[in-house]
Amino acid sequence: MPSIASNYLYSFVALLAVSTFLVGAFSYYTSTLRVIPEIEQLKNILDHVVAKGNELLTLATTTNTNVSIVVQLPSSIGHRQYWIQVRNNTSNAWLEGALGRYEESGTTHKVFFPGKASTLGHYISGYGPAFLECYMNGSIPQLNLESQED
Repeated sequence: MPSIASNYLYSFVALLAVSTFLVGAFSYYTSTLRVIPEIEQLKNILDHVVAKGNELLTLATTTNTNVSIVVQLPSSIGHRQYWIQVRNNTSNAWLEGALGRYEESGTTHKVFFPGKASTLGHYISGYGPAFLECYMNGSIPQLNLESQED
């Protein structure tokens, strides 16, 4: 009779291991399903800010004036903080951003501006709306991004 009891014990341990594996797999799957819309929302925010930046760049270049705009952005994506910043090199300017804290994030998403510009600044969610400002710095437009306290 003892061999039958040990078989039940082995079956119970095997079922426990399989159920633990399944619960872990489903938890990972649901967290992945939650992250995909958050990344899409971040990309939509980047596209929106780049569109507003393009408007300012075009206006500042054609009229040679200082222009600025306040861009209302969500305070978080899901329950996560996000950040965006404008960057440039000698040939391109872009807006990049990521989910998470500004200091910790390494993976970014980029959206490029169509023309050459000099850029400066970043925005961290939860600190009020974003403030975009553009002016001509010689022959190159300067685009600045910063947080504006409410």
